Amino acid sequence: MQTLSKILTIILLISVSSQTAYAESHWQKLESGFHLGEFKTKKKSVVGDSLITILKIDPKQWELDIVTEAETGDKNNKTAKQWSKSHDLVAVINAGMYAADYSKHIGYMQTERHLNSKHINKYQSVAAFNPKPGSRFPEFQIFDLDEDHLSIENILKDYSSVVQNLRLIKKPGENRWSKQKKMWSEAALGEDAEGNILFIFSRSPFSMHELNTELLNLDVKLVAAQHLEGGPEAQLYFKVGELEQEMFGSFKTSFFEKDSNVIAWPVPNVIGVRKKN
Repeated sequence: MQTLSKILTIILLISVSSQTAYAESHWQKLESGFHLGEFKTKKKSVVGDSLITILKIDPKQWELDIVTEAETGDKNNKTAKQWSKSHDLVAVINAGMYAADYSKHIGYMQTERHLNSKHINKYQSVAAFNPKPGSRFPEFQIFDLDEDHLSIENILKDYSSVVQNLRLIKKPGENRWSKQKKMWSEAALGEDAEGNILFIFSRSPFSMHELNTELLNLDVKLVAAQHLEGGPEAQLYFKVGELEQEMFGSFKTSFFEKDSNVIAWPVPNVIGVRKKN
């Protein structure tokens, strides 16, 4: 009996070790505080590879910056990759949806240098970074505006950079989208339980309810997320060390219902990443 018990214990330890190794294998360390993860969804998308790509970024070692055409005066219609090259950013993702003037952000957007849009709409998710001197708040966090006594005005007392977007996931991990038939490629911004920044991208289209469910079931400890862009305009670019990837979306219900897009579309506003000095 003791021998059988020892054998069962060894099998259990091997199984646990294997599961742990599998979870850790999703993440590839590109630099200190900067990891790449690729995750296969449980639900197969109608088109594409059903992969979700996530950059996990430690805000203590890396900093975010919002770069916009309205601030730079650059009207050359840059893609995420081109914004990266021209502004020394190692990673770039959409900053959010923008108005018909191809400049102004839909929702509030401000950095320490520039106010892009002062319009506060009904979107309940606000990402904040670049805490002001003397602030005791984390380097990065996503706020839910429907929490008691919370407003953009209060957030601005402690943070220099603020961007308001549609909410996908409310803290501490609540799917806020109802089921629907509309689906699209997605670029999103997330926060995990350890305070890391998450750049999330899926070319394969899902409804946002389905995508949220997939994200919350992954071993990434996601606690909050906001929608940045969908369809062909959604994109993610990064170049860290020798690894360079440019990803852009395609499918969007009632707009571009196919997986045939082969170019990155220009976008006026992006969120980028730089190494801290």
